[in-house]
Amino acid sequence: EGTAEPGQNMVKQIEKRDSVLTSKQQIDRLLRPGSSYFNLNPFEVLQIDPEATDEELKKRFRALSILVHPDKNQDDPDRAQLAFEAVDKAYKNLLEPEQKKRAVDVIQAGREYVEHNMKEKKKQLKKDGKPQFVEEDDPEMFRQAVYKQTMKLFAELEIKRKEREAKDMHERKRAREEEIETAEKAKREREWQKNFEETRDGRVDSWRSFQAGKGKAKKEKKPRSFLKPPKVKMEQRE
Repeated sequence: EGTAEPGQNMVKQIEKRDSVLTSKQQIDRLLRPGSSYFNLNPFEVLQIDPEATDEELKKRFRALSILVHPDKNQDDPDRAQLAFEAVDKAYKNLLEPEQKKRAVDVIQAGREYVEHNMKEKKKQLKKDGKPQFVEEDDPEMFRQAVYKQTMKLFAELEIKRKEREAKDMHERKRAREEEIETAEKAKREREWQKNFEETRDGRVDSWRSFQAGKGKAKKEKKPRSFLKPPKVKMEQRE
């Protein structure tokens, strides 16, 4: 218990410090290396508790969006715009009941994972006859462990989402290519049929002319005559 109280105070100090960051500090926080994954957690982006009410959420969004708005940060408008977009996206996600539930579920899963690991570690310590104390018993260490695991889960879900998206895009592309190929084939067949029909009369006339010529040649052709040798009468011998 001796370590719990300082840990709790530290958590409160960190939360208080983060909640009063300057515009520049908030922009830096939202665009820090790895932010594409850090910012997948909308509660982390807005620095608000998952149990916060809708009114608290709205209030926090307004305060943070004003702080990082490009108009307020004209010395660095491009980065401010990116930070503002991250805040806006997080807020919109939390306004969607399904998206909010998904985020809460991920955070809960991260917490349960850490708690399960703690129990397993303590079981092993008990089995080994050692004091059943793990570093996550310290609230700050527990918070960090949950934070890391939660971030990992959000990242894994995002990777899976991108993989699904890439697969869907590939399938749509393939379907489109097949559609184009089918259309091209049908076009070629139509053109062939059209060409065939357009030239049919000419082919028929040519065939008739050929047949007529062939018949005429037959009529004009004289039968071949073969010279027959004269019959020789055999003289009767007396």
